[in-house]
Amino acid sequence: MLFLVAALLLLGVVLGAVAHAPLAFTVVAAGVIAVWLAVFAARERHARRN
Repeated sequence: MLFLVAALLLLGVVLGAVAHAPLAFTVVAAGVIAVWLAVFAARERHARRN
């Protein structure tokens, strides 16, 4: 339960920071995160097949 409260608190802080960031920065940051997640997923899939 404490983990859930901490996660929601952190989410609120991050969303609050994104709300005040410029739109271009938010889009670039989202793109970087999306590429990182795609690379991670591809590496995990490749590792499980071998």
